Amino acid sequence: MKIVRWSFLVPMILCWFGLVATARAEWFSDTQAKMGTRIEVQLWHEDEAEAHRLLAAAMAEFDRIEAGMSTFRADSEISRVNDQAAAAPVPVSAELYGLVQRSLDMSALSRGAFDITFDSVGQLYDYRRGIEPGEAELAARLPEINYRHVVLDPAEQSIHFTVPGTRINLGGIAKGYSVERVIAQLRAAGVQHALATAGGDTRLLGDHHGAPWIIGIRDPDDAGKLVTRLALVDEAISTSGDYERFFIKDGRRVHHIIDPRTGRSASGVRSVTIVGPDAVVTEGLTKTVFIRGPEEGLEIVASVPGYEAVIVDDRHQVLFSRGFAAAGGGRDR
Repeated sequence: MKIVRWSFLVPMILCWFGLVATARAEWFSDTQAKMGTRIEVQLWHEDEAEAHRLLAAAMAEFDRIEAGMSTFRADSEISRVNDQAAAAPVPVSAELYGLVQRSLDMSALSRGAFDITFDSVGQLYDYRRGIEPGEAELAARLPEINYRHVVLDPAEQSIHFTVPGTRINLGGIAKGYSVERVIAQLRAAGVQHALATAGGDTRLLGDHHGAPWIIGIRDPDDAGKLVTRLALVDEAISTSGDYERFFIKDGRRVHHIIDPRTGRSASGVRSVTIVGPDAVVTEGLTKTVFIRGPEEGLEIVASVPGYEAVIVDDRHQVLFSRGFAAAGGGRDR
Protein backbone atom coordinates (compact mmCIF):
# COMPACT_ATOMS: atom_id res chain seq x y z
CA MET A 1 0.00 0.00 0.00
CA LYS A 2 2.83 2.44 0.81
CA ILE A 3 4.38 1.88 -2.59
CA VAL A 4 1.13 2.69 -4.37
CA ARG A 5 0.52 5.77 -2.21
CA TRP A 6 3.98 7.24 -2.83
CA SER A 7 3.85 6.47 -6.52
CA PHE A 8 0.73 8.66 -6.54
CA LEU A 9 2.15 11.40 -4.34
CA VAL A 10 5.55 11.80 -6.00
CA PRO A 11 4.20 13.12 -9.30
CA MET A 12 1.85 15.39 -7.34
CA ILE A 13 4.79 16.76 -5.36
CA LEU A 14 6.84 17.22 -8.53
CA CYS A 15 3.92 18.97 -10.16
CA TRP A 16 3.55 21.30 -7.16
CA PHE A 17 7.26 22.16 -7.27
CA GLY A 18 6.92 22.75 -11.01
CA LEU A 19 4.13 25.25 -10.36
CA VAL A 20 6.26 27.05 -7.79
CA ALA A 21 9.17 27.27 -10.26
CA THR A 22 6.89 28.61 -12.99
CA ALA A 23 5.37 31.14 -10.63
CA ARG A 24 8.84 32.44 -9.79
CA ALA A 25 9.86 32.85 -13.43
CA GLU A 26 10.27 36.47 -14.46
CA TRP A 27 11.85 38.83 -16.95
CA PHE A 28 15.53 39.67 -16.60
CA SER A 29 17.30 42.30 -18.69
CA ASP A 30 20.53 44.21 -19.22
CA THR A 31 21.24 47.38 -21.18
CA GLN A 32 24.70 48.57 -22.16
CA ALA A 33 26.39 50.94 -24.62
CA LYS A 34 28.19 48.98 -27.34
CA MET A 35 28.70 49.17 -31.10
CA GLY A 36 28.13 52.91 -30.91
CA THR A 37 24.54 52.38 -29.82
CA ARG A 38 22.23 51.07 -27.09
CA ILE A 39 22.29 47.29 -26.61
CA GLU A 40 19.51 45.55 -24.70
CA VAL A 41 18.77 41.90 -23.94
CA GLN A 42 15.63 40.64 -22.19
CA LEU A 43 14.80 37.05 -21.35
CA TRP A 44 12.22 35.06 -19.37
CA HIS A 45 13.73 32.60 -16.91
CA GLU A 46 12.91 30.79 -13.69
CA ASP A 47 16.50 30.75 -12.39
CA GLU A 48 17.89 34.18 -11.50
CA ALA A 49 21.54 33.10 -11.39
CA GLU A 50 21.28 31.36 -14.76
CA ALA A 51 19.46 34.35 -16.24
CA HIS A 52 22.29 36.68 -15.22
CA ARG A 53 24.86 34.24 -16.61
CA LEU A 54 23.02 34.18 -19.94
CA LEU A 55 22.77 37.97 -20.03
CA ALA A 56 26.52 38.26 -19.39
CA ALA A 57 27.23 35.73 -22.15
CA ALA A 58 24.99 37.69 -24.52
CA MET A 59 26.82 40.94 -23.83
CA ALA A 60 30.14 39.12 -24.28
CA GLU A 61 28.96 37.99 -27.71
CA PHE A 62 28.22 41.59 -28.72
CA ASP A 63 31.72 42.52 -27.53
CA ARG A 64 33.30 39.68 -29.49
CA ILE A 65 31.59 40.67 -32.73
CA GLU A 66 32.41 44.35 -32.26
CA ALA A 67 36.07 43.52 -31.59
CA GLY A 68 36.37 41.82 -34.98
CA MET A 69 34.10 43.96 -37.13
CA SER A 70 34.51 47.54 -35.93
CA THR A 71 36.32 49.88 -38.31
CA PHE A 72 36.96 52.16 -35.33
CA ARG A 73 39.35 49.59 -33.85
CA ALA A 74 42.78 49.52 -35.45
CA ASP A 75 43.35 45.95 -34.30
CA SER A 76 40.07 44.51 -35.62
CA GLU A 77 39.98 41.93 -38.38
CA ILE A 78 38.07 44.25 -40.70
CA SER A 79 40.62 47.04 -40.17
CA ARG A 80 43.35 44.62 -41.20
CA VAL A 81 41.38 43.87 -44.37
CA ASN A 82 40.96 47.58 -45.13
CA ASP A 83 44.66 48.18 -44.60
CA GLN A 84 45.95 45.27 -46.71
CA ALA A 85 43.36 43.91 -49.16
CA ALA A 86 44.15 46.32 -52.00
CA ALA A 87 47.76 45.12 -52.03
CA ALA A 88 47.05 41.38 -51.79
CA PRO A 89 44.29 38.93 -50.79
CA VAL A 90 43.84 38.79 -47.02
CA PRO A 91 42.87 35.46 -45.39
CA VAL A 92 40.07 36.00 -42.88
CA SER A 93 37.94 34.06 -40.42
CA ALA A 94 34.99 32.03 -41.65
CA GLU A 95 32.68 34.39 -39.76
CA LEU A 96 33.90 37.57 -41.45
CA TYR A 97 34.12 35.88 -44.85
CA GLY A 98 30.54 34.63 -44.52
CA LEU A 99 29.13 38.00 -43.51
CA VAL A 100 30.95 39.79 -46.34
CA GLN A 101 29.56 37.18 -48.75
CA ARG A 102 26.05 37.82 -47.43
CA SER A 103 26.65 41.55 -47.84
CA LEU A 104 27.63 41.11 -51.48
CA ASP A 105 24.53 38.96 -52.03
CA MET A 106 22.46 41.82 -50.58
CA SER A 107 24.24 44.21 -52.95
CA ALA A 108 23.12 42.12 -55.90
CA LEU A 109 19.55 41.85 -54.58
CA SER A 110 19.39 45.60 -53.97
CA ARG A 111 20.74 46.41 -57.43
CA GLY A 112 23.76 48.06 -55.85
CA ALA A 113 21.90 50.18 -53.29
CA PHE A 114 23.28 48.23 -50.34
CA ASP A 115 27.06 48.49 -50.65
CA ILE A 116 29.58 47.85 -47.88
CA THR A 117 32.22 49.83 -49.82
CA PHE A 118 30.29 53.04 -49.02
CA ASP A 119 32.91 53.61 -46.32
CA SER A 120 35.37 54.71 -48.99
CA VAL A 121 33.40 57.96 -48.81
CA GLY A 122 31.53 57.40 -45.54
CA GLN A 123 34.76 57.74 -43.56
CA LEU A 124 34.92 61.38 -44.67
CA TYR A 125 31.78 62.30 -42.73
CA ASP A 126 31.82 63.37 -39.08
CA TYR A 127 28.24 63.68 -37.82
CA ARG A 128 29.20 64.90 -34.37
CA ARG A 129 31.27 67.77 -35.75
CA GLY A 130 29.03 68.47 -38.75
CA ILE A 131 31.69 67.69 -41.38
CA GLU A 132 31.01 66.36 -44.91
CA PRO A 133 33.36 65.96 -47.90
CA GLY A 134 33.67 68.77 -50.42
CA GLU A 135 32.79 68.25 -54.08
CA ALA A 136 36.40 67.76 -55.23
CA GLU A 137 37.16 65.26 -52.47
CA LEU A 138 33.91 63.41 -53.14
CA ALA A 139 34.58 63.21 -56.88
CA ALA A 140 38.05 61.79 -56.22
CA ARG A 141 36.81 59.08 -53.85
CA LEU A 142 33.47 58.11 -55.41
CA PRO A 143 35.04 55.65 -57.93
CA GLU A 144 36.26 53.61 -54.95
CA ILE A 145 32.65 52.74 -54.06
CA ASN A 146 31.50 49.60 -55.84
CA TYR A 147 30.77 46.24 -54.26
CA ARG A 148 32.25 44.58 -57.35
CA HIS A 149 35.67 45.83 -56.19
CA VAL A 150 35.47 43.19 -53.42
CA VAL A 151 36.65 39.77 -54.59
CA LEU A 152 36.22 36.69 -52.43
CA ASP A 153 38.24 33.52 -52.87
CA PRO A 154 36.38 30.58 -51.24
CA ALA A 155 39.36 28.25 -51.62
CA GLU A 156 41.68 30.59 -49.71
CA GLN A 157 38.87 32.16 -47.63
CA SER A 158 40.35 35.55 -48.48
CA ILE A 159 39.22 39.06 -49.41
CA HIS A 160 40.86 41.22 -52.07
CA PHE A 161 40.10 44.76 -53.27
CA THR A 162 40.69 45.39 -56.96
CA VAL A 163 40.74 49.20 -56.60
CA PRO A 164 43.12 51.02 -54.22
CA GLY A 165 41.30 53.18 -51.66
CA THR A 166 38.34 50.83 -51.42
CA ARG A 167 37.20 50.15 -47.85
CA ILE A 168 34.43 48.02 -46.41
CA ASN A 169 32.21 48.72 -43.42
CA LEU A 170 29.67 46.24 -42.04
CA GLY A 171 27.83 48.88 -40.02
CA GLY A 172 24.75 48.36 -42.19
CA ILE A 173 24.45 44.65 -41.44
CA ALA A 174 26.58 43.68 -38.41
CA LYS A 175 24.05 44.74 -35.77
CA GLY A 176 21.45 42.50 -37.36
CA TYR A 177 24.00 39.71 -37.39
CA SER A 178 24.85 40.29 -33.73
CA VAL A 179 21.24 40.09 -32.49
CA GLU A 180 20.74 36.90 -34.52
CA ARG A 181 23.84 35.41 -32.90
CA VAL A 182 22.68 36.35 -29.40
CA ILE A 183 19.19 34.92 -29.90
CA ALA A 184 20.67 31.69 -31.32
CA GLN A 185 22.84 31.47 -28.21
CA LEU A 186 19.83 31.93 -25.91
CA ARG A 187 17.73 29.42 -27.87
CA ALA A 188 20.50 26.83 -27.56
CA ALA A 189 20.44 27.39 -23.79
CA GLY A 190 16.73 26.54 -23.67
CA VAL A 191 15.34 30.07 -23.44
CA GLN A 192 11.94 30.34 -25.13
CA HIS A 193 11.11 34.04 -24.72
CA ALA A 194 13.71 36.76 -25.33
CA LEU A 195 14.59 39.97 -27.10
CA ALA A 196 17.95 41.26 -28.33
CA THR A 197 18.26 44.84 -29.60
CA ALA A 198 21.21 46.70 -31.10
CA GLY A 199 20.13 50.22 -32.00
CA GLY A 200 17.43 49.92 -34.65
CA ASP A 201 17.78 46.15 -35.04
CA THR A 202 15.83 43.69 -32.89
CA ARG A 203 15.44 39.91 -32.89
CA LEU A 204 12.55 38.39 -30.96
CA LEU A 205 12.56 34.83 -29.63
CA GLY A 206 9.05 33.42 -29.21
CA ASP A 207 6.31 35.65 -27.88
CA HIS A 208 6.18 37.96 -24.88
CA HIS A 209 5.29 35.01 -22.64
CA GLY A 210 1.71 34.54 -23.78
CA ALA A 211 1.18 37.65 -25.88
CA PRO A 212 2.77 39.17 -28.98
CA TRP A 213 5.60 41.65 -28.66
CA ILE A 214 4.24 45.12 -29.46
CA ILE A 215 6.84 47.15 -31.34
CA GLY A 216 6.21 50.82 -32.05
CA ILE A 217 7.60 52.64 -35.08
CA ARG A 218 8.45 56.19 -34.11
CA ASP A 219 7.54 59.35 -35.95
CA PRO A 220 10.74 60.61 -37.61
CA ASP A 221 9.95 64.15 -36.43
CA ASP A 222 8.89 63.32 -32.86
CA ALA A 223 10.44 60.58 -30.71
CA GLY A 224 7.38 60.73 -28.45
CA LYS A 225 4.93 59.75 -31.20
CA LEU A 226 4.35 56.56 -33.18
CA VAL A 227 3.26 56.19 -36.79
CA THR A 228 2.09 52.60 -36.19
CA ARG A 229 2.54 49.57 -33.95
CA LEU A 230 3.27 45.99 -34.93
CA ALA A 231 2.35 42.83 -33.02
CA LEU A 232 5.14 40.31 -33.63
CA VAL A 233 6.12 36.80 -32.56
CA ASP A 234 9.53 35.18 -33.20
CA GLU A 235 10.63 37.65 -35.88
CA ALA A 236 13.29 40.22 -36.62
CA ILE A 237 12.53 43.91 -37.06
CA SER A 238 14.91 46.64 -38.23
CA THR A 239 14.35 50.37 -38.59
CA SER A 240 16.64 52.89 -40.27
CA GLY A 241 15.87 56.60 -40.04
CA ASP A 242 17.42 59.90 -41.02
CA TYR A 243 17.08 61.03 -37.39
CA GLU A 244 19.65 58.58 -36.02
CA ARG A 245 22.93 60.27 -36.96
CA PHE A 246 22.69 63.59 -38.75
CA PHE A 247 23.43 67.29 -38.78
CA ILE A 248 21.82 70.21 -40.58
CA LYS A 249 23.95 72.19 -43.01
CA ASP A 250 22.67 74.98 -45.25
CA GLY A 251 19.13 73.78 -44.58
CA ARG A 252 19.97 70.20 -45.64
CA ARG A 253 19.72 67.14 -43.43
CA VAL A 254 23.03 65.29 -43.77
CA HIS A 255 22.53 61.77 -42.38
CA HIS A 256 24.44 58.50 -42.22
CA ILE A 257 22.62 56.48 -44.90
CA ILE A 258 24.84 57.08 -47.90
CA ASP A 259 23.69 56.53 -51.48
CA PRO A 260 26.64 54.74 -53.14
CA ARG A 261 25.78 56.36 -56.47
CA THR A 262 26.32 59.91 -55.16
CA GLY A 263 28.28 59.60 -51.92
CA ARG A 264 25.64 61.85 -50.34
CA SER A 265 22.79 61.17 -47.94
CA ALA A 266 19.86 59.37 -49.55
CA SER A 267 16.72 61.46 -50.02
CA GLY A 268 12.99 60.89 -50.43
CA VAL A 269 12.56 58.69 -47.34
CA ARG A 270 12.54 59.50 -43.62
CA SER A 271 12.42 55.98 -42.15
CA VAL A 272 12.15 52.35 -43.24
CA THR A 273 11.11 49.40 -41.10
CA ILE A 274 11.47 45.81 -42.29
CA VAL A 275 10.03 42.72 -40.57
CA GLY A 276 11.03 39.15 -41.37
CA PRO A 277 12.68 35.97 -40.10
CA ASP A 278 16.35 37.07 -40.24
CA ALA A 279 17.77 40.30 -38.79
CA VAL A 280 20.70 40.28 -41.22
CA VAL A 281 18.24 40.55 -44.09
CA THR A 282 15.90 43.01 -42.35
CA GLU A 283 18.79 45.36 -41.62
CA GLY A 284 20.14 45.15 -45.15
CA LEU A 285 16.70 45.74 -46.65
CA THR A 286 16.13 48.91 -44.62
CA LYS A 287 19.17 50.49 -46.26
CA THR A 288 18.10 49.15 -49.66
CA VAL A 289 14.62 50.68 -49.49
CA PHE A 290 15.95 53.92 -48.04
CA ILE A 291 18.30 54.38 -50.99
CA ARG A 292 16.09 52.98 -53.77
CA GLY A 293 13.03 54.92 -52.60
CA PRO A 294 9.50 53.73 -51.84
CA GLU A 295 8.40 52.43 -55.24
CA GLU A 296 11.46 50.42 -56.23
CA GLY A 297 12.19 49.56 -52.60
CA LEU A 298 8.76 47.95 -52.09
CA GLU A 299 9.25 46.03 -55.32
CA ILE A 300 12.50 44.59 -53.99
CA VAL A 301 10.93 43.69 -50.64
CA ALA A 302 8.08 41.93 -52.44
CA SER A 303 10.66 39.74 -54.19
CA VAL A 304 11.94 38.37 -50.85
CA PRO A 305 9.42 35.89 -49.36
CA GLY A 306 8.53 36.44 -45.71
CA TYR A 307 9.53 40.10 -45.46
CA GLU A 308 7.33 43.19 -45.10
CA ALA A 309 7.98 46.94 -44.94
CA VAL A 310 6.69 50.16 -43.44
CA ILE A 311 8.01 53.37 -45.01
CA VAL A 312 7.65 57.00 -43.96
CA ASP A 313 8.48 59.14 -46.98
CA ASP A 314 9.65 62.76 -47.10
CA ARG A 315 6.03 63.96 -47.26
CA HIS A 316 5.34 62.06 -44.03
CA GLN A 317 3.13 59.53 -45.80
CA VAL A 318 3.12 56.04 -44.25
CA LEU A 319 3.39 53.31 -46.88
CA PHE A 320 2.97 49.57 -46.32
CA SER A 321 4.16 46.56 -48.30
CA ARG A 322 1.55 44.23 -49.77
CA GLY A 323 1.34 41.87 -46.81
CA PHE A 324 0.95 44.66 -44.28
CA ALA A 325 -1.49 46.55 -46.50
CA ALA A 326 -3.62 43.40 -46.89
CA ALA A 327 -3.68 43.11 -43.10
CA GLY A 328 -5.07 46.61 -42.79
CA GLY A 329 -1.86 48.62 -42.56
CA GLY A 330 0.36 46.54 -40.31
CA ARG A 331 0.02 43.54 -38.06
CA ASP A 332 -1.40 45.66 -35.24
CA ARG A 333 -2.09 49.34 -35.60
